[in-house]
Amino acid sequence: MNCYFSIIIPVYNRPNEIDELLASFTSQDYASPFEIIIIEDGSTLTCESVVKQYEDSLFLRYFYKENSGPGASRNFGMQRAKGDYFIILDSDVILPPQYLSEVDKALQFNYTDAFGGPDASHDSFSNLQKAINYSMTSVLTTGGIRGKKTAVGKFQPRSFNMGISKKAFQKTKGFADYRAGEDIDLTFRLWQNQFKTQLITNAFVYHKRRSTLKQFLKQTYAFGTARPLLNKRYPSSAKITYWFPSLFIIGLFFSIMLAFVNWPIFITLYSLYFVFIFIHSLIVNKNSIVALYSILTSVTQFLGYGSGFFYSYLIKK
Repeated sequence: MNCYFSIIIPVYNRPNEIDELLASFTSQDYASPFEIIIIEDGSTLTCESVVKQYEDSLFLRYFYKENSGPGASRNFGMQRAKGDYFIILDSDVILPPQYLSEVDKALQFNYTDAFGGPDASHDSFSNLQKAINYSMTSVLTTGGIRGKKTAVGKFQPRSFNMGISKKAFQKTKGFADYRAGEDIDLTFRLWQNQFKTQLITNAFVYHKRRSTLKQFLKQTYAFGTARPLLNKRYPSSAKITYWFPSLFIIGLFFSIMLAFVNWPIFITLYSLYFVFIFIHSLIVNKNSIVALYSILTSVTQFLGYGSGFFYSYLIKK
């Protein structure tokens, strides 16, 4: 089968997510052929039976391999892909019907050897998942770096929704063997090899992310620990803004302590910030429960990333 796009999806013990993702592929309005490569990364709860349910409606290729992490699994899939351009997705996303058409249209208008797309919250997501999505994408929390045109700094594609040409993959050898930050590392190597990247704003996905605060904390902690290592490998990429989550948490701790000795000015400033988050999330999500959760998820995000960053900086420097 000749195809332009090869969709690369690693999965680990998440057959229900693959079911939802493949169902969204059946609704794509993209007319040209494409293949979907599912890489089962050593799962004990496999999605093979789910994949078989879609074999009549989608061109699917399923591989089972020993567990090696998502980066190596993506490389495994790209090495076996038949297409000329690889689209990499996480298993916990759902595609809107126009996704592939928007990618194709953007690449025809302005071809680049790699791209990234933003994520959004689906109506079916839980209130907590919507709040987590807000915290990860809001200009008030991350500066909008995950897919907004008004983002601070140059956009760095993320592996939950990104593309890379076969040529660029062969030149860079794909993802390095890291458990976190492997997508940012790949972006830096793409730039070093003179490959251009772009943000395709309309190529968004509905990203479920983590469903509990504990899982979200663990995920953001991993993100935080990866950043000092990336700064060490690519010194020119280091920015003072990466310290903000750590400073935020340290400042919050001392503000609470100072409030107990009748010096409330700093905790008042933090409270005003949380009010801004509530109002902004309420405007974005039109749900007061999600807005309240957004305060909690934002603090969880800062705590996870900030503590991970600080620990990694002290231990790994």
